[in-house]
Amino acid sequence: MVDDLFAGDAPARLDLDAGVVLLRGFALPRVAALLHEVETVVAAAPLRRMSTPGGLAMSVAMTNCGTVGWVADRTGYRYEARDPLSGLPWPPLPATCDGLVRAAAALAGSEGFAPDVCLVNEYLPGTRLSLHQDRDERDFAQPIVSLSLGMSASFVLGGLSRREPTRRLPLYHGDVLVWGGPARLRFHGVLAVRGEPHPLLGARRLNLTFRRAG
Repeated sequence: MVDDLFAGDAPARLDLDAGVVLLRGFALPRVAALLHEVETVVAAAPLRRMSTPGGLAMSVAMTNCGTVGWVADRTGYRYEARDPLSGLPWPPLPATCDGLVRAAAALAGSEGFAPDVCLVNEYLPGTRLSLHQDRDERDFAQPIVSLSLGMSASFVLGGLSRREPTRRLPLYHGDVLVWGGPARLRFHGVLAVRGEPHPLLGARRLNLTFRRAG
């Protein structure tokens, strides 16, 4: 059942493909609370540009909250229970984020999704995320839920191999995108962020990506 906090007018739902559902503007009623929670997370675990195993700094700055956090360095990609910068546990998953994501997943057909990690990504103009799969989680039966705030972006959705065609999907402030089931391991990325600054966040885009890592 969808949480009463997020009941009311149905969001504009787009079933884009098997397992891929876009909820236009789903997060808009909770933007103020979400931004406050993100600020709290970033104050405890600052944004940083992690390094790839090849030693290159990632374009997008990021941090985490939840029982574990996704990290990258010269030894590889993985989840860790503690922030490598501070040695402390990651900040807990905030209540508004958790409730909203569970409700969005339920509307998209993934009733019972319980995220244990949120990747907070900050895109500045010109930054991008290359095509990749999310494969560091243990249970691929659990969906990925992605929440967009701030500047719009072009999300790139591919197939199960890099060679398959891709499609571009515009994502706007307050949109929530869910992909799971047969789409869970599809390649995806974000084109370089461009356009006008957002009235609330200025010249940046925040993306909150919720997963079940354990």
